[in-house]
Amino acid sequence: MLPREKMLLEGPQGLSNVELIMVLLGSGTQKSPIRESAESLMHLVDHDLSKLSSIPPEGLMTVSGIGNAKALQLSAALELGRRRQKLLTHMAQKACFIRSSEDVFNRFVIRLADLSHEEFWLVLLRRSNEIIAEVMISKGGLTGTVADPKVIFSKALSFRAAGIIAIHNHPSGNVRPSRADRELTKNLQWAGKLLDCPLLDHVIVSRNRYFSFADEGDL
Repeated sequence: MLPREKMLLEGPQGLSNVELIMVLLGSGTQKSPIRESAESLMHLVDHDLSKLSSIPPEGLMTVSGIGNAKALQLSAALELGRRRQKLLTHMAQKACFIRSSEDVFNRFVIRLADLSHEEFWLVLLRRSNEIIAEVMISKGGLTGTVADPKVIFSKALSFRAAGIIAIHNHPSGNVRPSRADRELTKNLQWAGKLLDCPLLDHVIVSRNRYFSFADEGDL
């Protein structure tokens, strides 16, 4: 049974990832049958849909049988899925309290996981751990971004925050902190104690995992 016929009978939930991609691609060519293109695309990302969503159209076009139009169709479908997930995450975040490092990860994974550059964010908290604001401090390149403690605490003090959580992403997928990450965390911890605005955690985010300085006992 062809994927489209199967989808009519069973709904999209009854299709495999490869079959869903076949529906999106529409048709293949004699040299590149549609199933082969879909299977090659999933093989390219090790069958990880989160990796697939981060590939730009020009990357999708490296797969035989996927031209400009099909690449744009796939990118549009993946972007719709990402936006839906953002909406669901936003709705789940209406109770704006941070109770664990997992709460931090869940708030930031959608906005940071698929980036090809690093971003450094700050969550400003009341004493009850209610969120006052989320502020982007800096945006960098593939290997790092600059986060100035003076800028960080000027933001915290201007909002009269009782505590802060630092967050940044590693586009490489490796969430282990670098030496610079550890040095920055120590500096923020020291400054936070001095200003009575403690650093409660520093979380490094990737697609499906994270590192928490607090959970590891490094704060």
